[in-house]
Parts: sequence; C-alpha cells; structure tokens
Amino acid sequence: MLVKEIRKKAKDMGINGTKMVKVDLIRAIQIEEKNTPCFQTGIVNCPQTICCWYSDCQK
Repeated sequence: MLVKEIRKKAKDMGINGTKMVKVDLIRAIQIEEKNTPCFQTGIVNCPQTICCWYSDCQK
C-alpha cells in the first residue's frame, strides 16, 4: 500500500499522520484498530496472515 493510501486510511480513522513515517503511521492505525502495533518489529513467521499489512511487513 502506498503511503498516500495509508495516510488517507489514517485520516479516515481520525489519526493525524501528516508528519509520521510509514512504519509509525501503520502502527498508529493498528493501535486504533485495537491490534498489536507490531508492523516491522522483526516478528518472524507472523501468525497474523490475514492482517492487511502482512505482505509489506514480512519483506
């Protein structure tokens, strides 16, 4: 997902992410969604395969 799309998603959720980098923005969204803010924290073989950030995270 492009940063522009992530910023829109964040804005739609009421998150002001204009000055956040991609990683922090996604983690803020995860928190707002009541999920663990784990994007790109180094988890190997993450079990959350249905997460919308999964493919970006596991790179």
